[in-house]
Amino acid sequence: MRIPPRPVPHRATPSAARAPHVLHVTQPVEGGVARLVTDLAAAQLAAGLRVTVACPGGGTLTNALHAAGCSVLPWEATRAPGPWLPGEVGRLARLVHDVRPDVVHAHSAKAGLAARLAVRGRIPTVYQPHAWSFEAVDGVKAHAALRWERFGARWAARVLCVSEAQRRSGEQRGITAQWHVVRNGVDTRRFRPEGNSARSGAGPLVVCVGRLCRQKGQDVLLEAWPAVVRQLPAARLVLVGDGPDADRLYAGAPASVEFAGPALDAAPWYRAADVVVLPSRWEGMALVPLEAMACARPVLVTDVDGARESLPPGHLPYCLVPPEDPDALAGALTALLRRTPLRAALGAQGRAHVLAAHDVRHATHSVIGVYRELLGLVTRPLVVPNQSRESITT
Repeated sequence: MRIPPRPVPHRATPSAARAPHVLHVTQPVEGGVARLVTDLAAAQLAAGLRVTVACPGGGTLTNALHAAGCSVLPWEATRAPGPWLPGEVGRLARLVHDVRPDVVHAHSAKAGLAARLAVRGRIPTVYQPHAWSFEAVDGVKAHAALRWERFGARWAARVLCVSEAQRRSGEQRGITAQWHVVRNGVDTRRFRPEGNSARSGAGPLVVCVGRLCRQKGQDVLLEAWPAVVRQLPAARLVLVGDGPDADRLYAGAPASVEFAGPALDAAPWYRAADVVVLPSRWEGMALVPLEAMACARPVLVTDVDGARESLPPGHLPYCLVPPEDPDALAGALTALLRRTPLRAALGAQGRAHVLAAHDVRHATHSVIGVYRELLGLVTRPLVVPNQSRESITT
């Protein structure tokens, strides 16, 4: 359900001479959310905005933001809600008071919870769930998470979804919000076919990049993998990432599976792969398939929120399988590994698709447009220095 725009509480809007100041708040400091926040902050700085990020220490996020020239403030917060939440909300409220941003942009469920409680609509707040919190849990926890999302939407000037499917999921579950959809984008200059490759050894190579956790479905992939090896004995699987399920996954993995650990730069692994696979149980719109396609590699994904929207239409018969279906996953992987010309065609089409629809600069321009709308400013073209000819014409 869409609701008519409500007025933002009165506060001084930035003048033309003073660029809007955006405070990004995030709890994840590694993985897809961290990469998106880094790319978004860097692109917004390049576009002339003032940008500050509040996040916990650790992970890769702080160093990446400093390298991009972004101001970073420590905000210690755990991944899940608990008795420590009031302290986290209080610390964030003090930080917001000190920073005095024009817009607060909260990323993912925990930061969205704390930021909306800390600000309560007094400053234009954009909430970007990335993936819905109620999909990550079951039973009583799922019910509580959904009740909060329904209640907390009143304190978001915009709920920013990364796919139409994610917006529909929210609406169908009774979340009444002022929605805006900006599909995820990736840095197509960093993720490109040319560059270093992690390739070593012979035989077909399948790569899965992602946090080792239930959401990403590596357990389903390991269940499917023996059927692939029976058909293609030389095939190898590499899991790139770390997470809470690492020990359990490692204990059940055959010799043809390698655990590469976390990678500061996943691009060499994408370039090394014959197929990139992400067997997620839920998503909003995952970055890994976009990054892999930007590197001109075919991707195999599960049919969760955002998957169909991230793929070119012609890829659906080859690159989309039901979630939690190891037989379908094994069959699709085997078929792709056996068809070299098809993989090459899918890779080239994927690269062109990401350049046209999922470049981070396009996504950044759309997000800045949301900020300017909330602040009553005229949206101006996003000027990106040194934009490559490929990103314009391919």
